[in-house]
Amino acid sequence: MPYDASANSTAPSQHRRGPLRPNRLTSARARIGGDTLTRLVKLTDLALLLLVFANGWLQGETAAVAGLLAAGSILTVATLVSFDAYHLGARERVHRHIYRVIGSVGASGLILLTLAHLFPLAERAPNVLHIVDWCLTAAAVLAASHTTWFAYIHRLRRQGLLTPNLMIVGATPSAQRLITAALASRDVNILGVFDDRDGARRPEHISGVPVLGKTSAIKSHRLLPYVDRIVVAVPPKAQARIAQLIAKLASVPNAVSLLIENDDAASEQAAHERLLDMPLAHLAGARRGVTRAIVKRALDLTLGIAAVIALIPLLIAVAIAIRLDSPGPVLFKQRRHGYLNEEVLVWKFRSMRVETSDYTASRQVTADDDRVTRVGRFIRKTSLDELPQLWNVIRGEMSLVGPRPHAIGMLTGGDEASKLVETYAHRHRMKPGLTGWAAVNGSRGPVDTAEAVRRRVSLDLEYVERQSLWLDIAIMARTLPCVLGDTAGVR
Repeated sequence: MPYDASANSTAPSQHRRGPLRPNRLTSARARIGGDTLTRLVKLTDLALLLLVFANGWLQGETAAVAGLLAAGSILTVATLVSFDAYHLGARERVHRHIYRVIGSVGASGLILLTLAHLFPLAERAPNVLHIVDWCLTAAAVLAASHTTWFAYIHRLRRQGLLTPNLMIVGATPSAQRLITAALASRDVNILGVFDDRDGARRPEHISGVPVLGKTSAIKSHRLLPYVDRIVVAVPPKAQARIAQLIAKLASVPNAVSLLIENDDAASEQAAHERLLDMPLAHLAGARRGVTRAIVKRALDLTLGIAAVIALIPLLIAVAIAIRLDSPGPVLFKQRRHGYLNEEVLVWKFRSMRVETSDYTASRQVTADDDRVTRVGRFIRKTSLDELPQLWNVIRGEMSLVGPRPHAIGMLTGGDEASKLVETYAHRHRMKPGLTGWAAVNGSRGPVDTAEAVRRRVSLDLEYVERQSLWLDIAIMARTLPCVLGDTAGVR
């Protein structure tokens, strides 16, 4: 359907939110990827089917029967895939989904019966009753499992934890098609559209989804931390225009993808993934590897909880020392940038006098800073003031290893640090860390010059590109000797 800009030029005020913006916005960090859930459902199905097989084996089934039913377990999962039983769409009804699951098991049973008839194994061959009994048990188990998963996924959607949030660049016919598909499926949220045309040439909305401004406004837009992907809806053949848009989006940490025209066969081959059955090519920005993210989160939780338990005596001792040294609260809270520019409240032990606390980092701490208390000087030198951030790690706002979180609006030499380096926000393509590659390579303490900011950002981006489990372990192993040996560091 062609997009008619004039038809959308008189949008009522209620369209400012749009029909595809959820009532409750959740940060991209907190959301669960649909691919991850699909894998979990598949693994659950396979595990349950193998349990059904194991139950038959323990009840004395022959090797021939057990072998055929084990193959049937794998075959059933493959049939569920072919029957599209792992789509779990937002508008699918649970009873229709269960019909599809039962139909998949039935189709697998027919294949097993055919195999048993074509390749009998003498008197030990499985008979019809064996296969029918297995099919009934498998259908009941899978129906119960998928009903439970369906309810859980529906709950995640209501909480805004599953459906991805998009922004579109370009009020084009391609954007119109994407929005129409989203309205039909409700499998993605589209928070807004950005377009660089001026005046009346730029529509106020597309099918109710508001046009929020020009492309340059994205990097400072308040919705950016909630956006999983920015989709450029410009024809792939308009290479000069795409290059301009990529340059304008260079400073954002979010993933940027190009929506490819379905009738462009050459561009179709360049597609990396699909969205609402439309091909996308990844252009820039964060790409979350599911396995790597799960492993990193598991490591954060395991070591974070263990560290809190092991360090309880030290945490109590530091808290008592702070209370005895100067009046005021033990903890200091400051808003800092997290994943995809999300604002997170970071915890520290208070190291300054209360009346001189600097919540916006307008003046960075230097050696012999008169605002720092006696205990504060010691805990800064040893980085003990950072230990309460283990709570941020456990909550999932931070990681054990990553770029250090900087205060929002932090000034360096009178200028905002984030504006000194164009790629500054790229360090937010990962969650901030308690320690990091920059910290163990000498970039600790204040970044009070433009050159210090550039070096910190360079090291952070090097980590973002290289991040792996083994690099994280190496950084953690180097952190303690680095901190203890850095007598000049001030944090």
